[in-house]
Amino acid sequence: MTSQQIDTLAQEIVRQHSHTFAPCTPQPVPATTEPSPIYQAALQACSTLGFIAPDAQCLARAWLAQTKRAGSFDPSHWPDTAEDFGLQARPQPTHFAPCPHALGLYAVLPDAQWVGRMARAGVPTVQLRYKSEDACAIEQEVQAAVQAVQGTAARLFINDHWEAALAAKAYGIHLGQEDLDAMRPEDLERIRTGGLRLGVSTHGYAEMVRADAVGPSYIALGAVFPTTLKRMATAPQGVARLAAYVGLMQHYPLVAIGGIGIEQFASIRATGVGSIAVVRAVVNAPQPEAAATALLQAMA
Repeated sequence: MTSQQIDTLAQEIVRQHSHTFAPCTPQPVPATTEPSPIYQAALQACSTLGFIAPDAQCLARAWLAQTKRAGSFDPSHWPDTAEDFGLQARPQPTHFAPCPHALGLYAVLPDAQWVGRMARAGVPTVQLRYKSEDACAIEQEVQAAVQAVQGTAARLFINDHWEAALAAKAYGIHLGQEDLDAMRPEDLERIRTGGLRLGVSTHGYAEMVRADAVGPSYIALGAVFPTTLKRMATAPQGVARLAAYVGLMQHYPLVAIGGIGIEQFASIRATGVGSIAVVRAVVNAPQPEAAATALLQAMA
């Protein structure tokens, strides 16, 4: 197939899907040694549609696998089948402890006091995201957070501080991609055999595939909208990409996160995601408990 024919295939993919993923900021097309014209066309098209190199490469591999499986190339069918992405069959024997498929409203909170407030306000899932380099302070805050949810129905995840979470017997642990990459296999095994649930942050197709390899309890998808709380290496994903991610990863409990306020709940819920994480929507609210009640109603 000539380069002109490959360009034509790529243009047809873009034509079929540009309305879904608009607005798009085209990305540089990664260099490749893959000889398949389908792969090259999909790589070019997905880059044009704004997917960064690792995600464009992941999608191109999936499009090639989809074409081989179906026996023909279909530019209108965006890859959405787990086996085409190389995702693991479920259930996995090494899977982490399960959590509800719909985690509901998920509040990400700065300290144990906030954790207690939101747990008592009826928020079903809370996360302690406590920032400190002091090991003693971390241990004390994690223990305080575990104590703060006692007597409530809240599920408590601890961000990053997995050893303190294990010691305090928290419900689960949440890791970002960099934290996950830094974990040794024996560390992950300690979390798994300790019975704690594991949540993992992802920011696109390549990171979802990476997360799937460890079989977490849930996968977080974001950042959906712009956020000032964390410096993000990737652009906001938007609702259209979120919907595509949910379609692919629906066998996992999924959490949408990143810049989400109550005004976006309806569009986020329409993607089929079972949980929405909020930060500023509660901690910056004039009346946090009232805000939590309104957000719970919006989740219903």
